[in-house]
Amino acid sequence: MAEQWLDAIKWNDQGLVPAIAQESHSGTILMMAWMNREALAATRATGHAVYWSRSRGKLWHKGESSGHEQIVKAIRLDCDADVILLEVEQKGGIACHTGRHHCFFRELREGDWEVIEPVLKDPEAIYGH
Repeated sequence: MAEQWLDAIKWNDQGLVPAIAQESHSGTILMMAWMNREALAATRATGHAVYWSRSRGKLWHKGESSGHEQIVKAIRLDCDADVILLEVEQKGGIACHTGRHHCFFRELREGDWEVIEPVLKDPEAIYGH
């Protein structure tokens, strides 16, 4: 019964739901990722954003490699019950693996995608790849 709130969510065929991370103090949309039941339950239990990595096939604790954790201030469900919104405090000011503040750093201008946000920290320095 403790996890009844998870049953209200319309999970897709893979058992996932899109999750949007929004910076609580600025309203900036930082990123979109996927969550399964386990990730969402862990997010609620820990107060830190936990996602499902489709490429790795496992839970992904945001910031586990980079240190750029997301502290969850609120968890919201949209009107159709098929998208999660996390209001977060972004530690380190970087949410994107490219070293930018957020993942939406390209804007369509003159029929082409133009990079409009700077790299704040070289990903090599963050992840050491």
